[in-house]
Amino acid sequence: MNKKITTIALLSGSSIAAIHAINKVHTSLCTVKNLLSNSENYFYDWRFGKIRYQKKGKGAPLLFIHDLSIGSSNYEFHRLINNLTEKHEIYSMDLLGYGLSDKPSITYTNNLFKQLVGDFIKNVIGKKTSVVATGESVPFVIMACHNNPEIFNKIICINPQSLYLQNQIPSRQTSLLKYFIESPVIGTFTYHILSNRTSIEKKFHKEYFFHPEEIREKYIYNYLEAAHLDGYNAKYAFASYAGKYMNMNILYELKGIDNSILMIGGEEEKDIKTTIENYKYYNAAIEDVYIKETKHLPQLENPDAVLEQINMFL
Repeated sequence: MNKKITTIALLSGSSIAAIHAINKVHTSLCTVKNLLSNSENYFYDWRFGKIRYQKKGKGAPLLFIHDLSIGSSNYEFHRLINNLTEKHEIYSMDLLGYGLSDKPSITYTNNLFKQLVGDFIKNVIGKKTSVVATGESVPFVIMACHNNPEIFNKIICINPQSLYLQNQIPSRQTSLLKYFIESPVIGTFTYHILSNRTSIEKKFHKEYFFHPEEIREKYIYNYLEAAHLDGYNAKYAFASYAGKYMNMNILYELKGIDNSILMIGGEEEKDIKTTIENYKYYNAAIEDVYIKETKHLPQLENPDAVLEQINMFL
């Protein structure tokens, strides 16, 4: 009996050690290209960690805020930024837990990001700012605007998250999922499966782009690197995301803001017209426009069309 227990313990220990080694190798391979590091990076010492951002151009301030999915970073806006620097002082950040920003082992929530955006505009930009946000970042930008209307100018939302999905708060099942992903070795291994090259490439083909032939290899590699920087801590933002800790009902804030808002939808994005109509129901001042033959990331798939709408609106 003791021999069986010893054998099981040895096998279990060996398996865990092997998975740990696989995790380390996978992280190294995904970040070896060092694609996101460059001389244009600045860092804001926020109270929960360093926030990486880039600053370019002169004129009215314009802040870009990326989505919250695996591998998201300010890279998703790189095809827009250089074309806006003549008239705007451009800021693009990596949210806490994403890209080159710090990735502390904490629970990430909409309230956390709401505070970050407000503090960044006040302490780094220092002027009334227009904001461009994608997907699941739209709700906390609306919350931040409601809390600090004096620091926000116009808001542009690209494929905003459904208000119905935003209301799905953590349950016992999603909380368990969060804690499982946060667990050492096995949780990390699971995260690596969900954030490997194949998974990210599938996201681009199925959700992000309407025309798969427009997907460039460098998009995949940049998302892959962003998803694995800072080693094992890279999983914590995703764990909160999967656990629905980033969701919150924003109807009160949506009704209460009085800013000019433009919502840009990828015409082929699933249910996007219904989603935007729901936002307009609660705030009739919202304008909407749709980019043909694009899905979730029109700023990468058809940046010229997105730039045209941004310039007209601003």
